[in-house]
Amino acid sequence: MAVTKRVRIYTEEDVANHKSAKSCWITSRGKVYDVTGFVPDHPGGDDLILEYAGTDVESIMKDGDSHDHSDSAYDMLEEYVIGRLGTDATVVRDDWEAPDDFHPEDTNSAEDFEKTQFLDLRTPLLSQMWQANFSKSYYLQQVHQPRHLQESARLFAYDIFEVCTRTVWYVVPLVWLPITANLFLRSMLQFNGPIPTFLSNPLLPLSLTSTVTLDAFAKTLPCFFLGNFIWTILEYGMHRFLFHIDEFLPDHSAFLTLHFLLHGIHHYMPMDRLRLVMPPILFGILQAPFTRLAYILFPTPVANGIISGSFAFYILYDCMHYALHHTKLPAYLRHMKKYHLAHHYKNFELGFGVTSKIWDYVFKTVLPV
Repeated sequence: MAVTKRVRIYTEEDVANHKSAKSCWITSRGKVYDVTGFVPDHPGGDDLILEYAGTDVESIMKDGDSHDHSDSAYDMLEEYVIGRLGTDATVVRDDWEAPDDFHPEDTNSAEDFEKTQFLDLRTPLLSQMWQANFSKSYYLQQVHQPRHLQESARLFAYDIFEVCTRTVWYVVPLVWLPITANLFLRSMLQFNGPIPTFLSNPLLPLSLTSTVTLDAFAKTLPCFFLGNFIWTILEYGMHRFLFHIDEFLPDHSAFLTLHFLLHGIHHYMPMDRLRLVMPPILFGILQAPFTRLAYILFPTPVANGIISGSFAFYILYDCMHYALHHTKLPAYLRHMKKYHLAHHYKNFELGFGVTSKIWDYVFKTVLPV
C-alpha cells in the first residue's frame, strides 16, 4: 500500500535553529516558513524580521502598535511555507512513577495519527518511515512517546517478512544457550590441545566431555567471568552510544528508518511482547565484530571462554529485559523494573543499565526513581 507524502513536519527546536540572515525561519498559525530570500526585501528592514527569526510571528504581525500586516502580506508569506509544526504533546514526563502493576491504556490509533501525523499504527510502519516527511527533531520527539496496542503493530505488509521481526522471549535461550555451552566446552578442550574447528565438527565437544580436566575447567572459568564483565560494558555502551545515537543521527529518512528498526520501535511501543528481545539474526549481526575482535586479541581457548561468558550474560540480559516489562518479580528485579520503565516513560537520556546500574553510576547517567 503506497504511503501518501505528507507536508514536512518540524518542531519549534528546528525553527529556533534558523535565526540568521543566512537561514531565517519563522512560524505563524502552525505553519513553518523559510523567509531567508525575503529578508533583504522586507519593507520594515531586515533588522525587524531578524529580531523575530526562529520564533512565532503571529502576534507581532497582528500588533497594531508595531505594524498590522495586510491580507496581501499574509498571501506573500504563503509563498515561503516549507511545512508545519507538529504537536508538542508528550507522554514522557519528569514526574512519572512506575506502579508495581503497570498496565498502560491502549492507544487509539486513529486519534493518535490524526493528532500527530507521525505514524499510522493501522498500516505497516516500515514503508511509512522510509517515505516519511518529518524532521529528525520531530521523529525523536515522537518515537520516544510510547504507544500501546493489544497486538504487535506491523512493520511489513507481507507475512514472510513480518514474522522475522517478532520473537518470543524463549527463542533467545533456545538458540544461544547451546552455542554458549559449545563455546565453553571448546574452550576447556582447547586448553588441553588443538581440536577441529566448529564448522568441521560442531558436535565434537559433546563426545569429548569425559576428557575435560579440572585444570582446563580452572583455566576456562576466569575467561567466562571476564566475558560476563565485558558484557556489562557492552550492554551499557551499545544501549547508550549505538541505540541512543540521537544527537549524531543524520536528518535523513534512511538513517531515521535504521534507528527506528534498531531501537526506536522499542521506545515507540515499549510493551510489545514480541519485540522485547533481539531476533537471533539481529544479535548474530551485532555480535560478529566483537567475537572477531576477541579471536584477534586472545588465543582461541581464551577467546572462546570470554565469548561464552558474554553470550551467557546476553541471554540473561534479554530474558531479564522481557521480564522487566511484563513479569511480577522479586524485590531487586522489581526495583530494576521501575528503573527501566522510567527510562521509557520518564527520561530516555538516562538509565541505560538493564541488568544493573553499575555503569550508570560510573558514567553519571543514573536515573532517579
